[in-house]
Amino acid sequence: MRGSEKAVPTILHCCSTLDASGMQARCIRLIRALDRDANHALVVEGPVAGPLPPHLSGPSFPDLAGSPWPGRLKRLAEAMAGYDLLCTYGAGALDAALAHTLFADVYRLAPLVHHEGPSELHRSTFSRRIALGRTAALVVPSRAMEQVALEKWQQPRHRVRLIPDGINTAAFATSPKRDAVPGLIKRREELWLGTVASTPGALGPLIRAITSLPVEWQLVVAAEEHSHEAILAEAARSGIEDRVHPVSPPADRARLIGLFDLFASPQTATGTLEAMAAGLFVAAPRDSEAAALVPSENGPFLSAPGDDAELTAAIVRLAGDKALRRRIGEANRTLARAKFDEKQMIERTRALYRTLIGPR
Repeated sequence: MRGSEKAVPTILHCCSTLDASGMQARCIRLIRALDRDANHALVVEGPVAGPLPPHLSGPSFPDLAGSPWPGRLKRLAEAMAGYDLLCTYGAGALDAALAHTLFADVYRLAPLVHHEGPSELHRSTFSRRIALGRTAALVVPSRAMEQVALEKWQQPRHRVRLIPDGINTAAFATSPKRDAVPGLIKRREELWLGTVASTPGALGPLIRAITSLPVEWQLVVAAEEHSHEAILAEAARSGIEDRVHPVSPPADRARLIGLFDLFASPQTATGTLEAMAAGLFVAAPRDSEAAALVPSENGPFLSAPGDDAELTAAIVRLAGDKALRRRIGEANRTLARAKFDEKQMIERTRALYRTLIGPR
């Protein structure tokens, strides 16, 4: 099944869930981009965000989640046999990586590449030390994750590959129309402080910031519909529910983020990169994912961890200085295009996969 026996290799991808902004979405983008390089099979548990490629196969596979008993791990390893490359994603697929470590020789398994995302920064270390024992490569998206992999997870240097996440920066190059988002129109006199995927409890600093800004500033929160009522209730406690607007993220996120004037408290690296590509200043704590992504021009305005007053002060200052917002936003856009475009992520991943699969 491997080597010269097949003209086109087959790659198995194992994800616990698929979501709109995490590393599982990165998995789908890679599958689409590498469609001509290999055949792909996807194992996913939980909800799937968006349509999948129509020809993508979904093989019969044991549950990725469960107790790590030898019998179950052996079944996982047996199901991974016959592929030319194995890819696992995040904590939810660690048991598949562990099965590979334990039974790779028994089932003559292909090399395995494990992908981690920023949300795994503070996750369990001991389980990864064991599960990743036979991985051919561990892909991490940031310097902070690279340090964790080397020091806490005790992975050898040659195994850890830093490949920053990438987005289609060109999609954020133009400003969308004011009515581009269904159910929400940006009025000409309005300015928007935006955030993506915030939970109601995390909105406190942003709501306090809005109360300190002129009335033309509105808070727009991209969040799943089931949390809209709680977001409005949080705003009502401060008496500004008329200035807080929850909206379901559109499939084309550029249509929403391109309407923001400031971007605050991102919870995902993808949200930060999208805001940077749209030419926005990013307000966030210094220990967040944003701190490792933004250029030096944006850095002085990052706030101390847990210091809501400093975060509010940064937002208030930038809200009142259009020229400063524009200067920092252009620096963010320039860096996003130069370093975080998805073409670079795809090419570096393609090169890694080709090295492990070997000559065809």
